[in-house]
Amino acid sequence: MTTATLPETLASLRNDLLRFARLQLRDDATAEDAVQETMLAAIEAADKFAGQSQVKTWVFAILKHKIVDLIRKRTREPNTGSFDAEIAEDAFDALFNERQHWQPAERPSNWGDPHETVENKQFWEVFQICLDRLPPNTSRVFMMREFLEFETEEICKELSMTASNCWVVLHRARMALRLCLEGQWFQGKK
Repeated sequence: MTTATLPETLASLRNDLLRFARLQLRDDATAEDAVQETMLAAIEAADKFAGQSQVKTWVFAILKHKIVDLIRKRTREPNTGSFDAEIAEDAFDALFNERQHWQPAERPSNWGDPHETVENKQFWEVFQICLDRLPPNTSRVFMMREFLEFETEEICKELSMTASNCWVVLHRARMALRLCLEGQWFQGKK
């Protein structure tokens, strides 16, 4: 990659970077700052980019580290949003029988080769659509755990929630994502 094409690439990624930063930081100004710092860091480190990953992956990794640093340094009041009512407790009851086993028609399907799937750009577009359909706090908890790799303890501290509530939110997020992905992506892949 040349330093001449990097600003154009970063400009094309800006909206995605900003959307992700806003989801995690819950503050437009802080998210904007994080994205600007990310873009500046990418430009400054362009000569160190070895090309072993896609530019988007590399830039998102920079943003991820900036967000983690900001969340860990944050001294403001914790988010007091409610997580209890985001996805109703009984939202997935129809998927299971009275013994809490999968209904035959609702069992998870074979998703094929996971490596092939994650390399597919269209899969990530569908994943983003599914993630956007989650309630904001549920999506935030999921991304903190699965993308930012926060420990449950850190998530609970940042969001003022109990560990059991965190695990319930994560379970509901995973179930909702599974249903969405199966309906929007994997349905035609069987």
